[in-house]
Amino acid sequence: MSTGKVICIVEDKEELRNAMATMVGMQQGLVHGGSYSNAEEAVPAISSIQPDAVLMDINLPGSSGIACVAALKNRFPNMLFLMCTAYEDNEKIFSSLKAGASGYLLKSEGPGKILAALDEMLLGGSPMSGSIARKVVASFSDFSAKDQLVQALTDREKEILDLIATGLMNKEVAAKLFISTATVRTHVRNIYEKLQVNTRVEAVNLYLKR
Repeated sequence: MSTGKVICIVEDKEELRNAMATMVGMQQGLVHGGSYSNAEEAVPAISSIQPDAVLMDINLPGSSGIACVAALKNRFPNMLFLMCTAYEDNEKIFSSLKAGASGYLLKSEGPGKILAALDEMLLGGSPMSGSIARKVVASFSDFSAKDQLVQALTDREKEILDLIATGLMNKEVAAKLFISTATVRTHVRNIYEKLQVNTRVEAVNLYLKR
């Protein structure tokens, strides 16, 4: 009986799914545990098999690969997931990582890179395509810059933003803080200037996402 690392595959395109299964099965030290075309089929099957790692597509019929990862990771925190997808937009990248994926590889990288990434992940790494890694690094730089803008706010300005975030208008904020509406307007103008925004919505979004 094989004692290699068990790998499952979730991919809706049959040809690619079969190619991945063959690729895994031929790799020394890896065992193909099962292949599935959708999350609804994959979640109960993978829960039963409890493989070491899963190659996961994002764009699946029905529930997405990201939802599939989240459901499985919640039950099996040690299970590893390598997203193998054509998508490289920020929302899908960070949603995947937040759901519990350990790596994110573009299908265009080819089978050799996918296998290398799988090995790297099994050894404790977090493999990513170069373009994906650059997006992750850039986003951290962006988060840091936004956080610095928010740190420039005074405690009173943060207090006002907290109230604005709940949907209160200037007059209501003024009543809550026992200050004049004119004073609130002055604080709001200062907030816009410090956060480099032009609207309440932009200010609140930046403040809450810092």
